Amino acid sequence: MPGKPEIVPAQKSSRRSESSGGKAAADGFIRATRVVAWPCLACLRTSAPMVYLEELPSPHLRSWVRSLWYCRAPRFPHRREQVLPNGCMQVILNLSRNYLTDCGEDGKANRRFPRAIIVGTRARYEVIDTADMEEIVGIVIQPGGFAGLFRERADLFFERSIGLEEVWAGTSLTDRLCEVPTPVAKLRTLEVFLTGRLDLHPGTRRSELVDQAMHLFREKGLRVAECARSVGVSERRLSQVFREHVGIAPIKWCRIRRFQAAVRALHNGEDLPLAELALRCGYYDQSHFANDFRAFSGINPITYSARRGPWQNHVPIL
Repeated sequence: MPGKPEIVPAQKSSRRSESSGGKAAADGFIRATRVVAWPCLACLRTSAPMVYLEELPSPHLRSWVRSLWYCRAPRFPHRREQVLPNGCMQVILNLSRNYLTDCGEDGKANRRFPRAIIVGTRARYEVIDTADMEEIVGIVIQPGGFAGLFRERADLFFERSIGLEEVWAGTSLTDRLCEVPTPVAKLRTLEVFLTGRLDLHPGTRRSELVDQAMHLFREKGLRVAECARSVGVSERRLSQVFREHVGIAPIKWCRIRRFQAAVRALHNGEDLPLAELALRCGYYDQSHFANDFRAFSGINPITYSARRGPWQNHVPIL
């Protein structure tokens, strides 16, 4: 299992963490940057650390994009990992080979996706091949941001992985990224590309209804029916618009948020009895928590804690 992460300096990046009082970047924006190297048994054998870099996008993109990330992991001691649902869509681009692996839900398949894919919102875990993480870049889309950025309904991608070229034909984005020498420069190139795509449609706005609903779910803990009454639409209309912009029904999105609160606590190693953790995260009792956890992850909380690695939503399959 990976050890404690070692923070290493960013490669001449002018972006600094907002929380540390960093200065503005050259483009006038303050960014949060993390470059992390995790030693693992396989990486130590190759003398190549696993490098992970994550940045906030510019304020211009932040309504649409949650983060941009880069990973270089030459080898893992395990072949497969479960990736847990988090309520977001992503774009994944493989820079080390010309395909991504479709492992199937049981992890036994070995089909191929294109090297750049859009991963829809999921209500269950998926299985990935760790060989795909030799060098890979990703875009995490803000919930509700996909429809405006991609000009497509998010629910059409639910639990599907679709080639990026099918939506953004002729972009050659992966080839551009492969030509850029450093991780920081690759993320900057990605950001410039996304800014250009957004600027093709000036005046694009997020759904006010979806944003109001997410605020009420997050801050007030309202149920879907209560939320619909609060924003002045029918429950059916709210669910329809929410699915089109977020990619999943609002009731399931709220369940994933609650599940993610529990995953975060377990990943941080919080020493709480499961019954107490269940109540703190909004479950009725420990049984409700255990059933919901297994429905989303395929494992129980104890197994998750035993296998947890450097990433909250990645669980090694041993």
